[in-house]
Amino acid sequence: MTGPSHLIIAAGGTGGHMFPAQALAEAMLRRGWRVTLSTDARGARYAGDFPHVVDVRQVASATFARGGLLTKLVTPFRILGGILAATVRMARERPSVVVGFGGYPSIPAMAAAWLTGRPRMLHEQNGVLGRVNQLFARRVDVVACGTWPTELPEGTNAVHSGNPVRASVLDRAGASYIPPGDYPLSIVVIGGSQGARILSDVVPAAIAALPEGVRKTVRIAQQARPEDQARVTGAYAEAGISAEVEPFFRDIPRRFSEAQLIISRSGASSIADISIIGRPSILVPLAAAIRDEQTANARALVEADAAILIPESQFTPDSLSRHIAAILTQPDAALQMANAALGTGVPDATERLAVLVEELAKKDLS
Repeated sequence: MTGPSHLIIAAGGTGGHMFPAQALAEAMLRRGWRVTLSTDARGARYAGDFPHVVDVRQVASATFARGGLLTKLVTPFRILGGILAATVRMARERPSVVVGFGGYPSIPAMAAAWLTGRPRMLHEQNGVLGRVNQLFARRVDVVACGTWPTELPEGTNAVHSGNPVRASVLDRAGASYIPPGDYPLSIVVIGGSQGARILSDVVPAAIAALPEGVRKTVRIAQQARPEDQARVTGAYAEAGISAEVEPFFRDIPRRFSEAQLIISRSGASSIADISIIGRPSILVPLAAAIRDEQTANARALVEADAAILIPESQFTPDSLSRHIAAILTQPDAALQMANAALGTGVPDATERLAVLVEELAKKDLS
């Protein structure tokens, strides 16, 4: 008798890679599959939330983006060593499917899958392929795209899968939207660890500049880096605005569902959450992103008239204040934005990925 089908998931150490990887792992375990996570030592530290039955396998990998000259000289040998070890093991195990989620720790398993001819797939969260996924895009059976459209190399076989979201987000999917009115209005501001500084600089001043009739109704929940928390809190207090300012909110899905407006960076996970719950948003892509993927991520919401995009070069207190006021003083338009956001969401993204995995496995058996 043969054992259960075996999925190897290859993923890097950032939340953007690991969260959808975890969602797929959980889905395939429910379907009776055996699941292995292939990552490096750094990635393994982010794997604590994976189900305990997932075999976390560390392989040698490295990146040219970090370290000094000596580290960079050693990097190709570490990568080759990881590929060799993964290839030997994969030739012996012959997994049913290998799925890569990006990040340099995914290189050994994806290269081994290509060298051994195993069915393989990529999932790309952003609207522009990451460097590792770009390397393998034409060497896999299919690229599942979390953002649509995604910029892809010519000849790539791609499908729109959407980005998996947390169960707590799905629990709030399509939550009824309360349009702005003459009552307390909630604005949620999130920026991520890399991109919160400019939001801390601009948003409090923009809120303070709102017309009095709007300003007196707003309640702010803003994520700010620890070093900015005191000054942001002080700015709101000085303007007489009710605000919660914290480095991290653990109840973002609830806050999103209760918000009249979200101001956010346009990371892939944030865009997915906004579209699944369905809220008007003002998006500020991270200008430092090497491939400008956050602008690409925002495209679907902006083109659906569900969001307003403000490039960093135009992100000033005056411009932001005008956009906030326009949304909060036009309840019908705000409701249309919320409904339009819902139309871009893919609440069954995890299920779509699971189906793709099973289809690849069937092709290998045919």
